[in-house]
Amino acid sequence: MKYFYAIFSVIFSLLLCGCGESETKKLVMVTNATFPPYEYVQNGKIDGIDPCIIRTIAGKLGYLLEIRDMSFDSVIAAVQSGKADIAASGITVTDERKKQVNFTIPYVISQQVIIVPKDSKIRSSEDLKDKKIGVQHGTTGDLYVAENIKEPERYSHGPLAVASLLAGKVDAVIVDSEPAEVYIAQHSSLHILKKPLTYEEYAFAINKKNTELLNKFNAELQKMKDSGELKQIIENYRKAHSDEAGEKTAKADTFYGRLKESFHLNFIADNRYQYLLDGFSNTIIITFCSLLLGIAIGFSVAVIRSTRDMTGKFKVANFFCKIYLTVIRGTPVVVQLLIIYFVIFGSVDIDKLLVAIIAFGINSGAYVAEIVRSGIMSIDKGQMEAGRSLGLSYGQTMNYVIIPQAFKNVLPALGNEFIVLLKETSVAGYIALQDLTKGGDIIRSQTYDAFLPLIAVALIYLVVVVILTKLLGILEKRLKQNE
Repeated sequence: MKYFYAIFSVIFSLLLCGCGESETKKLVMVTNATFPPYEYVQNGKIDGIDPCIIRTIAGKLGYLLEIRDMSFDSVIAAVQSGKADIAASGITVTDERKKQVNFTIPYVISQQVIIVPKDSKIRSSEDLKDKKIGVQHGTTGDLYVAENIKEPERYSHGPLAVASLLAGKVDAVIVDSEPAEVYIAQHSSLHILKKPLTYEEYAFAINKKNTELLNKFNAELQKMKDSGELKQIIENYRKAHSDEAGEKTAKADTFYGRLKESFHLNFIADNRYQYLLDGFSNTIIITFCSLLLGIAIGFSVAVIRSTRDMTGKFKVANFFCKIYLTVIRGTPVVVQLLIIYFVIFGSVDIDKLLVAIIAFGINSGAYVAEIVRSGIMSIDKGQMEAGRSLGLSYGQTMNYVIIPQAFKNVLPALGNEFIVLLKETSVAGYIALQDLTKGGDIIRSQTYDAFLPLIAVALIYLVVVVILTKLLGILEKRLKQNE
């Protein structure tokens, strides 16, 4: 056990390096970079109308801008909790959101529109009542449809909703007008209904306590409006992204040609494969370090609980261990991740990678604890009695006799926990961390092609799991030979 603690302590210390560095005049912006032309990833960097406006204002105010990409339904929470200074993600001003954050003056008026296939019988919003409607979760389109039409089919971002429309999973998609233009430029089989669903205003969200930043931004934003600079930025990005999307509409005639073209578009063009490599690297780091932390926590809790069962000691410690197991195993890992990031470390500027390791490590520890405890309790009581009769203390008997045998017995279950942990890290994108799944999402948001990015992500996970399973089998064979 001391080796697990030593290894994790070193890794923990390395990740903490830099967390305490002073970062003066830094402005942290959060967004969901799957909303072209307002925000999207281009050549490994987040670009678009919103980042350009914020970058321009930040430069004028003397701030160093840092942009973080996370799920749309987390950007307001990030500003609320102080994890970010400003949220810019095509955010519509609503009365409910005004209760949570302050908004700058609006910088654009947009509208929610309806995308349908060209051969669809849907002609207006009145025809949507009995239809399946796709929306991006947490958007005003989502709220409007739920309140005025019916419960929609909710997706994490617009491109995924459009992909579902193309696949026939939904009958219509409700999105903002500018991204809608980009989507239909990509797919000639879709079109936008003439009559918009609603009109709305976009603004930037700032923490209610930071009125100084709000006033500064409003002043600069008004200057950009008056000078025409704001209008020029918006028009430039709209035109550039619409032209780029239009250039990608040409399709090859044969299946092989289409597959080759899709492969080039999703992975080769703009070096998009790099998103998968970077995400895979983070996934492996999180999984390995979380496993070490989970084993350290799990073995500790297992020893306390099994000791309580066998000797009656550690009454108080056993009580807290039971609470820990109940809470962690009774709540989803994504909820634990968000609580640790936005609540526990809400006021601390801590590395997101470290937050993910802590969250997944704590979660894994609860399952490892029960796996190891079952292994300890499966060892015949005569083993403990034999160790004690040889003059070994209770602790020595556990360390040298019981735990080695228990570890061998539970190794397959621990290997399975490692595999489960690897796949659970796919929710790390909720805290603006790019894991393997998030890398695939970024590619999909740029190419509007769901098939190949999803297949690539699935294959990478599958290959890693097969390799881990093979290595685990080799280890089991060697342990059996040593018997």
